[in-house]
Amino acid sequence: MKEAIKEFDVSVLPVAEQGPSLQELVKRAEALQPLLSKNAVESEKHRRAAEENIQAIRDAGLFRLMVPKRFGGHEGTLRSHLEVSAALAEACGGTAWVVALSNVCAWFTGLFDERAQEEVFGSNPDARVAGVFNTSPSTRRVEGGLVISGKWYSSSGSLHADWAAVGAEERDTNGALVGQYLALIPKAQFRIEDTWFTAGMRASGSNCIVAEEVFVPEHRLLNMGAAIEGEYATPFKDEACYRPLFVPFAALILNGPQLGLGRAALKYVIDNAPRRAVAYTSFEKQTDSVVFQTQVAEAALKIDSAQLRAMRAADELDEAARQGIKLDNVTRARIRADVGLVNTHITDAINILLSAHGAGSFAESSPMQRWWRDSNTAARHAVALPAIGLELYGKALLGVDNTVTALI
Repeated sequence: MKEAIKEFDVSVLPVAEQGPSLQELVKRAEALQPLLSKNAVESEKHRRAAEENIQAIRDAGLFRLMVPKRFGGHEGTLRSHLEVSAALAEACGGTAWVVALSNVCAWFTGLFDERAQEEVFGSNPDARVAGVFNTSPSTRRVEGGLVISGKWYSSSGSLHADWAAVGAEERDTNGALVGQYLALIPKAQFRIEDTWFTAGMRASGSNCIVAEEVFVPEHRLLNMGAAIEGEYATPFKDEACYRPLFVPFAALILNGPQLGLGRAALKYVIDNAPRRAVAYTSFEKQTDSVVFQTQVAEAALKIDSAQLRAMRAADELDEAARQGIKLDNVTRARIRADVGLVNTHITDAINILLSAHGAGSFAESSPMQRWWRDSNTAARHAVALPAIGLELYGKALLGVDNTVTALI
């Protein structure tokens, strides 16, 4: 469902320069899987993606996935974002999460004023941006911009970032809200506080960004109220990559690593089944058990359903952006619900596969327990919570006012 009014005359848009195809980008990600798998345990142990991983991903050009072609980036689609991060997550969920969040922050940067984009990517198309929506507790207006201070927790990829995109809230002298922004600040003006001690997604290194009395000029402030409705500061309106609606795009990218984790678990269980018995039964091979067969089938169907739902939503957003069409509220709410349901399908599938594979899944030497912890941790991201998505979608279907959140 889409609104009929077009915001852009797509008939006059220039043909974009050809970059690497989606298939080529996915092949690059798949080629990195042995390296990421080799480093997965160490990445988790040190609570950050191995520097060898980061360098290899940079060399493969995968941090340029959502960087504008004007700066040498790939200016990819949302589908490409999901496919690449899923391929990386088959080897290391935490590293894939870093790439997914870094790339969506590159996409955020492509929505800013031209001067801000030039400052971030002009001299370094491989520049990485980490981000957090939560607003800063201390902000004041000065001539030419805002001065912000605060702590922004759980910033994935912050350990590898050259810039940070953080939430900032401006209020008047009476405390009334004036505006909310996403503020870009360079690495030299913030520090990282080591706070990421978690059960899962340890390798994402999602630590806390700390800034004190940092001046952010006006051109490095993105108005979030306008952005949520697809009104962006970038003057490059011909770039379809930067036309999708903000929240559906930002939410759906959280599904990419989940898809990869589900596929990895399914493949591992299937590959090992002929060599594993069903304990305390007559089955010398798991493959001979009908119960095992049905468990694998059920898990595979859930993973497949998650894939189909995520890619449908990605294609809807990509196509609407290409045509210059704004998705209606029901579709926006459904995509928010899709994000939560995809995560539910994947976590359910991995739970089934854990039981099917057996108690050995929980051995520290088994990647199954790491995929299980990573998937369940990532699934609890606030923007991906299924209950909120369902409420938003139900309200939209019934024509009930949304009083829950502006992030839709």
